[in-house]
Amino acid sequence: MERKLSMSEMPQSLPENDGEQRCLNSELWHACAGPLVSLPAVGSRVIYFPQGHSEQVAASTNKEVDSQIPNYPNLPPQLICQLHNVTMHADAETDEVYAQMTLQPLSPEEQKEPFLPIELGAASKQPTNYFCKTLTASDTSTHGGFSVPRRSAEKVFPPLDFSLQPPCQELIAKDLHDNEWKFRHIFRGM
Repeated sequence: MERKLSMSEMPQSLPENDGEQRCLNSELWHACAGPLVSLPAVGSRVIYFPQGHSEQVAASTNKEVDSQIPNYPNLPPQLICQLHNVTMHADAETDEVYAQMTLQPLSPEEQKEPFLPIELGAASKQPTNYFCKTLTASDTSTHGGFSVPRRSAEKVFPPLDFSLQPPCQELIAKDLHDNEWKFRHIFRGM
């Protein structure tokens, strides 16, 4: 008899809103972004570099900075802003994760006000347990095996019922684009 489990620990994404980009769950986004990536908390102060942003947009869209990107000669090289919103996304074609932030420039008077970062909300949630594996064709086929190091399986997957012979369970995971992937988790010895 096989016990079926849905991985409740697997982060879920948020539903799409009428043509808007779908936002990812923070744990899933951080797992894909990597352990060295962190995002500022909503309400925090950040420094925005408009010229650097223009150059990055030009590079990512293969456009010349001077030809297609507007130039604002009176704009200061950096702006102190307050972060109002952060949404996490993944590119539909490349799976590259990125964040969109809503910033509001602070007036010179607001910049002089005391800033207490301890009073801000919680930082974005990073995953506690995960492992990475690039799936091969045999991993996703109906006859192929999906090998996972034992320690990783014990750390991430729900525990197996060892009263079953062989101990196994069905795992359902969702990728960045809400596609479901079904795997049979089976214990094959030490």
